[in-house]
Amino acid sequence: MENIKTERFYVKNLDCASCAAKIENGLNALDGINNAVLDFANLTLHVKTKDIHRILDEVRQIEPEVELTLKTDNSRPDKLDDEQGGLKLKRELSILAVAASLFAFQLFFENWFHDNPYSILEIVLVMTAYFLAGWNVLLGAVRTVRKGTFFDENVLMVIATVGALAIHAYSEAVGVMIFYKVGEMLQDLAVSRSRRSIRALLAAKPDKAVIETPTGYVEVAPESVEVGQIIIVKPGEKIPLDGVILTGNSQLDSSVLTGESMPITAKPGGSVLAGQINKNGALTVRVSRLFNESSISKVMDLVENATARKAKTEKFITTFARYYTPAVVLIAAAIAFIPPIFTEASFETWIYRALVLLVISCPCALVVSIPLGYFGGIGKASRRGILVKGSNFIDALAAVKTVVFDKTGTLTRGVFKVKKIVSVNGYSKYELLEFAAAAEQHSNHPIALSIINAFNKEGRNLNPSMVIDHTEISGQGVKVRYQDHSVMVGNDNLLHSESIEHPSCESDGTVVHVVVDGKYAGYISIGDEIKPDTKDAIIKLKKQGVEQIVMLTGDNLSSAKTIADSLSIDKVYADLLPEDKVSIFEKIQKQTMPGDKIAFVGDGINDAPVIARADIGVAMGALGSDAAVETADVVLMDDSPMKMTEAVTIAKHTRKIVWQNIILAFSVKSIFIIFGVMGMATMWEAVFADMGTALLAVANSTRILGK
Repeated sequence: MENIKTERFYVKNLDCASCAAKIENGLNALDGINNAVLDFANLTLHVKTKDIHRILDEVRQIEPEVELTLKTDNSRPDKLDDEQGGLKLKRELSILAVAASLFAFQLFFENWFHDNPYSILEIVLVMTAYFLAGWNVLLGAVRTVRKGTFFDENVLMVIATVGALAIHAYSEAVGVMIFYKVGEMLQDLAVSRSRRSIRALLAAKPDKAVIETPTGYVEVAPESVEVGQIIIVKPGEKIPLDGVILTGNSQLDSSVLTGESMPITAKPGGSVLAGQINKNGALTVRVSRLFNESSISKVMDLVENATARKAKTEKFITTFARYYTPAVVLIAAAIAFIPPIFTEASFETWIYRALVLLVISCPCALVVSIPLGYFGGIGKASRRGILVKGSNFIDALAAVKTVVFDKTGTLTRGVFKVKKIVSVNGYSKYELLEFAAAAEQHSNHPIALSIINAFNKEGRNLNPSMVIDHTEISGQGVKVRYQDHSVMVGNDNLLHSESIEHPSCESDGTVVHVVVDGKYAGYISIGDEIKPDTKDAIIKLKKQGVEQIVMLTGDNLSSAKTIADSLSIDKVYADLLPEDKVSIFEKIQKQTMPGDKIAFVGDGINDAPVIARADIGVAMGALGSDAAVETADVVLMDDSPMKMTEAVTIAKHTRKIVWQNIILAFSVKSIFIIFGVMGMATMWEAVFADMGTALLAVANSTRILGK
């Protein structure tokens, strides 16, 4: 298996979802091909294989008109595809107009033809109109039969219309074929609208970069720029690559990445990300990542590949359609022949009813609208800076009953400040702060940095060379020697492990204890600030049906409870090491009811083990973070907890629309099938019921994008 890798192909000339399912099933049946997924909504084939030519040959046999183009890092569907699609639509409309004209002529003289039932003129008109309207349906049916599968919507339509021709129901045969094709075209237009909405997002990909060279400025493709090169970004231009600002001040629009339109201030030393728009000042930027590793590339890749992971509902409908069509044909055959054989009923009457049943029973509404619904949900989320890695995670988000949050950097800003210094046993506050700063000198932890910043604000200097024998004690603190003193700085667990007597202390922040020469010297209270929208986010999650909100933190219990109480969090677990978070989370999972889902929301790096274990792992504020994008199922591109609320809202709305489409399709078809069998529906009503249901379901799916 080591030579097998996932390949992606762009698909051209694929007009029906059932054909997509046939290609997918055909590829998965081949040896040496794993997990082939044809995303009809995004016209992309994802397949694991080491033999690309075999893929091309198999697809050519299943659907000869379909073309595959191997995706490269720089390729994607472009305007040429849209232009070709437009020309094809015009050509089909012209042919259909001729067919409709002939059909109208036949209807106008129907009474005359009725008196001359075997008129050569009528037969020529009918057959010409029929073949003009349905040539590609007939061709599709022939290909299906040649492959030995026999059953799809093309076969249903051919059996129904040829049967109508055989019993002299010429008007119904031609009319059904014409209106079926009109419905298909309208359906294709609706699907194309959804595709264009995603392409608009993909169009955010920068297409040029201006680099600085010894001979001046040169415009090149972003993919050709190396790390360390200098690029110039003028006002109004997209930033082509991730980097660090060397000169210039401006405002940046990050809405493509985060979904938020509030501009970000850019100044020297700050970071910029590919895909941001430079609003009002020229910037000189040193490139920090290659283009294919940049933020915009990650976003584009996730958006393009998201629908490759299908939801259970999609998989069920695909499987259902495979067995549904042959079952309908068998039932129609029974209706056509059993009543006339065992009663005195007319063969023509029951054959006509059977043909009505075939027309009504086409599975288009289900096969197209359900993947389109998920596609719309993923697209809507992407435009809001929420990257959902698959349709299956849309379903999971909609079923979330428990949300577990990390605290620092997730519910709080993660910006720590020293709030209080309490010294004892003869030490001054300044001495206590100096010892703590010395011990934390080599740490990049936010709490350590807050102590160092507080010490620096006192205008005092610390000589790093005087800090020796630095020893870190995992999950507890640090030991050093400073100015001939033994210094320990850490949490309550450190004091207990070293048997240091100390008074109890109450604080609404993180407490850092300081021990000098084995003697307790006091503590420093450090506070973090709750994000402004955290409380509203938790309130809205509960309104959406989330039954339990839990917080996991390595902070002390007193500080954690203060924050949890202010946010109305149901349960809090504090003083946790990274491995403790995993074990606590697994206990919470075991208490979850079957069918209910549990999500974990963290910063995507420190919380990666828990994110990986959750039903839905959510990385927050993960813009530019490789670890977050790789580990999480859902990536929130900024650090607002409200994005989690949005993600659940979009998922529930998507799920609701998908089920509306399922209920609509089954209800309408069931009613008209009963009418058809009872002789209360004609083929005219059947085709309107079939295509009307499909169009309503597709239109309903596109509502997700606009809500």
